[in-house]
This record gives sequence, C-alpha cells and structure tokens, in this order.
Amino acid sequence: MSRETRVPAPKTFEDLTAQIARQHDDLPSRLQIIASFAVQHPNDMALSTVSQLAKRIGVQPSAIVRFANSFGYDGFTNMQQVYRARLTAGASPSYRDRINALRSTSSGARSNKPADILAGFISDDVASLEGLFQNVPSDRMERAIAILAGAENIYVAGQGRSFPISYYIDYGLNRLDLKSHLLDGIGGFMRHRVRAASKNDALVAVSFKDYSPDVVEIATELSRRDVPVIVITDNPLGPFAKIAKVSFEIGELRTKPFRSLVAPICLAQSLVVSLGHKLTSRNGAKNGA
Repeated sequence: MSRETRVPAPKTFEDLTAQIARQHDDLPSRLQIIASFAVQHPNDMALSTVSQLAKRIGVQPSAIVRFANSFGYDGFTNMQQVYRARLTAGASPSYRDRINALRSTSSGARSNKPADILAGFISDDVASLEGLFQNVPSDRMERAIAILAGAENIYVAGQGRSFPISYYIDYGLNRLDLKSHLLDGIGGFMRHRVRAASKNDALVAVSFKDYSPDVVEIATELSRRDVPVIVITDNPLGPFAKIAKVSFEIGELRTKPFRSLVAPICLAQSLVVSLGHKLTSRNGAKNGA
C-alpha cells in the first residue's frame, strides 16, 4: 500500500488543517509549499480548479493531486469538498473579504490623514474579530480552560509585540488568585524560572511570526517534560504545531507594518473570563457538597 493511502482522509476542515500541521515537516518540499498555501488560503482551495491553484502556487497540477493523496483522498476533488463544506457552513463572505474586495476596486491613493488611518485600522480590527469568531472552535476553548483550571502553576511567555498579550494574561490570572508566572526574560532568568515546572503545571505561549526563539525553546522544552502547552499564534504550520496541546491560530492582515493586537487580546480576555467562571462554578459546587 502506498504512503498516500495509509492515512484516513480527514472529514472536516479543522481535522484536515490539524493533519496538515502534523505531516507538514515530513512532506516533500514541493508539497510543503502547497500545504502553506492551503492553510492560508482555504477559500481559494474551495473555489479554484486544480490548474488555477497550480498556476498561483507555482507547481504542476499533478503536485496538487499528490498533495491530496498524501492526506488519504482519492483525488483533489474529494479534498476540495472539505474546503467547500467550510464555506457552506460560514455562509456569507467574511468582513475581511469584503474589505479586501473594496480596497482592490478602489482607484484612489491611500490617504495619510489621521482620521483615514484610524478608519483603516478599525476596519482591519473588525475583520480580525470576525475571523477570530469564525476560526476558534468552542471545544478548543473548553480544552484550554480545562488545562488552566487544573494547573498548579501557570507560566506565561511572550516577547516583542506578543508581550502585551502575555502580560494581560498574567494580570488576569493573578486577579483570579492563581499562581501565574510571567516569563519576561528580564535578567536572563527566563529558563531558570521554569526549572521546576512539571506535568501538573501549564504554559501559555504567545508568539507570532517572526517567532521569538526564547519562547519557542521554552515551549519545546516544557512539552518534552509533559507540561501542557497552550499557544496563541498565527499559523498552524509554525514552530508550535507539534508541541501544543491546544493551539489558537489567529490569521492576520499583513498590509500594514503595525499589525493589530485586537484579536489576540480579545481571545486572551475570553480565556481569562471563561476560566474565572469555571473556577467559580467549581468552588460553588464544592461548597454546596
């Protein structure tokens, strides 16, 4: 039996994306290029023909078919049905798609007026929030909350533009009277602070491209020690794909040098508040027993 038929074909978009992340590093380089395109452009995968995709990605049509075979599908048409089912479930085009379409038809030059810049960021942020709502499954939230609720210590890591998010998470966890430890790297003690971390603890890592080497290293090391790792990142094919117990991938609009933090901050707030509700419910059940 050939390698292409050894794995059962994923039946849902979420399962397919997860399988692509797991197999990505083992794929031939040409198929890795297709995989990166597939996770970043699911609408194109749903609506384009094999020849159109091949031309856009820069590969032969046969490579698209081999990519589908690698995930257990008889051909690309069968894989495409998974992407089309996602579109059907989502119904109307996303706000982000509508914004991009509007921009592509606009003939005017970009304005540098402060009010127009503000309007542009607001539009992008609304799009990001809509994408967050569509792309974060509720069961993934539940798994993350269960891990955090059961952890004795919670370590939080994020550097660069990810730092405000990690700082907010640490702030929220401390407000819940949990043992939260912010790994900020001050004084070079980042690795030292996780020496005693065990499988009874948890790590929340926040990292976007270009990924912080320190955060990736800490997450990899704690994963080896069976510490559950929860990741807020931007790409399911990033360096956390094989080590995260729960991964939240927040796509981004990359048209601006200053990329928005609205969606990841919203996710961080939702995790902290949901955790607070779970702990209150659990403590209430204990007191009533």
